Amino acid sequence: MTTVKKSKNKETFKVSGEQLIKKIKELVKEGNVRRIITKDKSKKTIVKFPLTIGVVGALIAPILAAVGVIAALVTECEITVEREA
Repeated sequence: MTTVKKSKNKETFKVSGEQLIKKIKELVKEGNVRRIITKDKSKKTIVKFPLTIGVVGALIAPILAAVGVIAALVTECEITVEREA
């Protein structure tokens, strides 16, 4: 996993499909993430979902299930994280 770009409110990571769920769980635990966008190697958006302050375990589970399916299909992807200002 490598950090590709970093700006004031956005950060982009390149991860393998195997690392995708692990990285998203880490980002959710940080708590200051507003939105996560996942793109494939050709920069096509695969999934985009907002994270609000009220999102907790039970509500994030369906999102992680969808991300798990995506992780099984892609070999390498890019995660863009929008953080709170």
